[in-house]
Amino acid sequence: MLRCLILCLCTFSIAFSQDKGNATKAKGNNLIRPLAELEKDLKGKLERIKVHGKSLEGNLEGDSADRDVFVYLPPSYQTEPNRRYPVVYTLHGYGLHAEQWVGFANFASLEKDVTAGTAKEMILVSPDAFSLHNGSFYSNSAATGDWEKFLAVELVGYIDSHYRTLANRASRGLVGHSMGGYGTFRIGMKHPEVFSSLYAMSACCMLDTAEVTPAMVQIEAIKTKEDAAKLPFGQKSPLARAAAWSADAKNPPLFIDLPVKDGKPQPVIQAKWMANSLMVMLEQYAPALKQMKAIEMNVGLQDNLLQTNRDMDQALTAAGVAHHFETFEGDHNGQVGLNFATKVLPFFSNQLTFTPAKRQ
Repeated sequence: MLRCLILCLCTFSIAFSQDKGNATKAKGNNLIRPLAELEKDLKGKLERIKVHGKSLEGNLEGDSADRDVFVYLPPSYQTEPNRRYPVVYTLHGYGLHAEQWVGFANFASLEKDVTAGTAKEMILVSPDAFSLHNGSFYSNSAATGDWEKFLAVELVGYIDSHYRTLANRASRGLVGHSMGGYGTFRIGMKHPEVFSSLYAMSACCMLDTAEVTPAMVQIEAIKTKEDAAKLPFGQKSPLARAAAWSADAKNPPLFIDLPVKDGKPQPVIQAKWMANSLMVMLEQYAPALKQMKAIEMNVGLQDNLLQTNRDMDQALTAAGVAHHFETFEGDHNGQVGLNFATKVLPFFSNQLTFTPAKRQ
């Protein structure tokens, strides 16, 4: 545990700097396919819709409760009007919008997998969780809104009522990368009645100790939304985590409490951040994860989150939670599209139920 604590302190900010590659550098490296280019390759249909989140209304950040959601429908959706499909909900990482994530994961690879026989047709759904501070962390907070309920209840309900889905947990999966990997575990822990299979790709936030660093002390000087917006990307994640895990309605205008005040640690706030770390949450929610049909997690050998993911693997094993963990050659971002095609989609094709439940 001590090794994990030390590593978390040293690598957490680095991990979110890596995610910067998702939003900017990745484009230059052709990791994110432009949406127009991706759609040209599709035989199916990619819809961009708005879904209103009642659970997101009145969030103190002022983020819109009307969220962009991308829905991929396979080719047979139009030609087989009586057919229903399993759904995989996909969660993007910190600093991304859903539009970028669709190109980053390369949803078009599903059709190639189906042709190759390594995957089956399914519906893919990607909600946009970008917030004032670049990411909601898929948590329940007065500052950002209740993203847990929005995703597991409202969004699932909307998709089931507007599309031909197999509307049961056996036919629903959840996958995410980085912050989205964190959200996959978090929401899976909270809602095992909704999802049956989880895939966490390079998940963050296994054990966030909220250490008071010089960078964290500098963040304390940020008092307005305008000042926050001017921060370099790599320095904004503490604000996002504070909004997700230590919101304070009595502390405008950002409505957050940082784990530092006047340069000194704030133990209560630090405890809140720790309580929202996956390895701590596991102590309470291991029984929920044991209800999953399948859990998969992976991380690159050159990823700064490698050790914390290994520690989570060990913690899951110690808790008696059945799962599979693997590593691959690569860093935090470079293999996302390849892994989505060769690992994630075949995983859900094998684990989800593709036929309607028999009536008794």
